[in-house]
This record gives sequence, structure tokens and C-alpha cells, in this order.
Amino acid sequence: MSNRLNISSGAILEDLVGYSRAVRIGNTVEVSGSTSVEGDKVLHPGDPYHQTIATLETIQKALDQAGAKLVDVIRTRIYVTDIEQDWEAIGKAHGSFFSDIQPATTMIEVSRFIHPDMLVEIEATAIISE
Repeated sequence: MSNRLNISSGAILEDLVGYSRAVRIGNTVEVSGSTSVEGDKVLHPGDPYHQTIATLETIQKALDQAGAKLVDVIRTRIYVTDIEQDWEAIGKAHGSFFSDIQPATTMIEVSRFIHPDMLVEIEATAIISE
């Protein structure tokens, strides 16, 4: 496991649940499902666009810590609680980070998240070009 790097964001649930914000092995980085939170507070309740921006900023920070960049992202998975109402705002925010990169992506509606104010959760996979 000497080539494994675990990245923590300091989120409250990381230790409780036993996960890392991101894990890098070799040139691959997997970023855990991330949401728009700071400490135990959900940021931008009721605003899917700004929740997505904050979530992608968290992902970008984790990638940076792992030695990756947004351009290295090959896949994102977007989970939303109301795809009919929020897909466009979430897609627009995602596009503001990835319009030139265009990773493979999936958007899926889920019934809920850990906190009722969370509207979107995103995972990312990156392969660092060497």
C-alpha cells in the first residue's frame, strides 16, 4: 500500500463512516461522493446551481491534493434528488467546470441524501497524464 494516498477534506463523516474524500493509487484518483457542506452545515439550501459549484470546488481541491487537475477527470457521476426540476441548473454548473474537458458523465435521480437540504452529490474519477 506504499503507493496509496488517502486525501481527507476534514468532513465530519469521514472518520465516522471510514472513508477518504479521495484515494490515489498510481495515476488514478477516485473522488468520493461530495456535497455542498462546510462542517455540519449544508451550503446554499434550495439552490442546486450553487450547491453544484460548491461541490465541484470540493472535488477540485481533493484532486489538487492528489496531484491531479480537472483536465485529468475522465468521469463524473451526478446524483440529484429532483432531476426534472434541477437537471438544467446542475448541468450548467457542471459545464462551467467541464465544458472544455467533457468527461463521461451520468446524472441519476435518487430519493434522498443524508441531509434533507442536500440536492446534489457528485463523484469523479481522474487519470493523471504522465
